[in-house]
Amino acid sequence: MELEISSKTALDANKKDVNVNFPQVAAVATSWTLDFMFVSLCRYFKEDKLEEFNETLSGFEAVSQSTFLKEAIVDEKRMICALLARVMHGKQLDVLYEEDNQVMPLMSAAKVWSNLEDSVADKSLFQNISVLLLVQSIAVCLEKGQRSSASSALKWFEENHDIPQSLRLKLTTIVTERETYHPFLMSLSFSRLRETIHSYVDEYLKKNPSDYLLQAATKALLSQKKTEDLEDEGIEETSLTQTADNSTDKSKEEKKAAPLKTKRKLLSTKMTDVWKPDTCKKAVVSLRRLSYHELSQRTSKSPANTSKIQKTRKPPRKWTKQLDKCLRDGVKHHGVGKWARILLDYDFEGRTGTMLKDRWRVLIRTHNTF
Repeated sequence: MELEISSKTALDANKKDVNVNFPQVAAVATSWTLDFMFVSLCRYFKEDKLEEFNETLSGFEAVSQSTFLKEAIVDEKRMICALLARVMHGKQLDVLYEEDNQVMPLMSAAKVWSNLEDSVADKSLFQNISVLLLVQSIAVCLEKGQRSSASSALKWFEENHDIPQSLRLKLTTIVTERETYHPFLMSLSFSRLRETIHSYVDEYLKKNPSDYLLQAATKALLSQKKTEDLEDEGIEETSLTQTADNSTDKSKEEKKAAPLKTKRKLLSTKMTDVWKPDTCKKAVVSLRRLSYHELSQRTSKSPANTSKIQKTRKPPRKWTKQLDKCLRDGVKHHGVGKWARILLDYDFEGRTGTMLKDRWRVLIRTHNTF
């Protein structure tokens, strides 16, 4: 009801006020819609919901191209969403955002991030994200077993970005020696990149609130819920009053007809399972009393020969060289921690992901990983 009244009031206001034309109203409404989608994309990025992110991104792209939007902040939000999209697909090296096929998603993200420097108040945060994008562009290639792509990514950054000499030498050594799990790469991990971008997005939303439509929708839902609760309370009070009246009338009638009381049935005679299939009906259990002879015969029967049924503990299965090789190849292809994917590619004779993780720790301790 409130939504209908507010919409009617808005229509009446538009009729009376000739100074507010439709393009102006459309610009405000489109801006609110774009803000709502922007906040949704930031939320899906934080929750790592790729499917919802991609669906909302398509709508955001369409709305952002509206001719009603002329504010410069729209371009900034468009750039931020472009950054989030590239980081979301950062480990999918076959996804292209540039005309150059050699530019992978995180490399393209670094290019977008360089244009967002003015949106970052903390320059150290800007520098941290720049370094993380550089390091992870190379780390992801090494993780996928693509050393040539890692070398090309490093060369691309040297040509398009200013890289400190010490950082460049360290990354060159890592790529040359194929140190996929180098402590430096592990400290600047992909998860750390995402968390740092989370903090940037949170700070940006504090300075540029984009939740007007979200707050309005929340307020409308709370009001609707409050109205429904009041209606439910009214229905409950009415039903309680009617129940009390009925019980009073019934008690009076029972007092009058006291001599005619009949014994109350313990079980209902109504068929409550008329629509249940046969598979849902419970079997009837007979309660016939057994004679002493029958009971003695049943109890005298020797139970099943349980002596033959003994729990035998399976001997521990040894890890063969072939299984270790499959484990190393799987980690090299998918990365550490992707045990479920590795189990799909190789036959580990019934072993679980936990067993693969334990065996990998043994291989690391014995320096027998690769």
